[in-house]
Amino acid sequence: MFKRIATLMCCAFLFAVFPARAGDWDKSTTVTFNKPVELPGMVLQAGTYVFKVADIQENRHVVEVLSADQMHFYGYILAIPNYRLQPTSETVMRFAERPIGQPEALRAWFYPGDNFGQEFVYPKVRATELATAVHMPVLGGEVTSTQELKEFAETPVAEITPEPAPEIAAALPEPVPEAIAEPLPAAPAAELTPELPKTGSPLPLIFLLGITSLGFAGALKVTS
Repeated sequence: MFKRIATLMCCAFLFAVFPARAGDWDKSTTVTFNKPVELPGMVLQAGTYVFKVADIQENRHVVEVLSADQMHFYGYILAIPNYRLQPTSETVMRFAERPIGQPEALRAWFYPGDNFGQEFVYPKVRATELATAVHMPVLGGEVTSTQELKEFAETPVAEITPEPAPEIAAALPEPVPEAIAEPLPAAPAAELTPELPKTGSPLPLIFLLGITSLGFAGALKVTS
């Protein structure tokens, strides 16, 4: 984290951003860069430029970039509000990381005394490239140079997140398919064999037959 902050501070020093004059309504500010700087849709070479908020009543977050004498118009930049806790009495330019060999990028611009500044939005294709290269989210939108200014100002903005590096993606475990519980087959009904009731002991039957035999013998005797 400290390294990232130090890098951004060094960028601000190396680009030597010097405000010269400013206006309150359009926040017109003249700045000087001593190295090339990337902005959405353009790369500014070392030199002096004018930044101002475009005159759109409905949207105060479109920035126009002009030459120092304001005779050459470089283009519009779509932005969203960027908040800071402590306003300063000077213009502040914040830079974002870029791959080695590419110009550093201007990420946000704060006018003196303002809590809210302008955070720049890149065309979606470029935002995707940058997010992948620096492994950080980048603001992107479907902006084109052929749009009318009002349409340009109403472009939806989204945060483009970086895709994982191929080696990281390869190391990620494959998703485990979700197990689906299937009902167990019903157990076959047991074949029941009818069971006869168990008989009691044969002794009572023998006793009964004995009594009957005695009675029958006595009857015969009486008859004779």
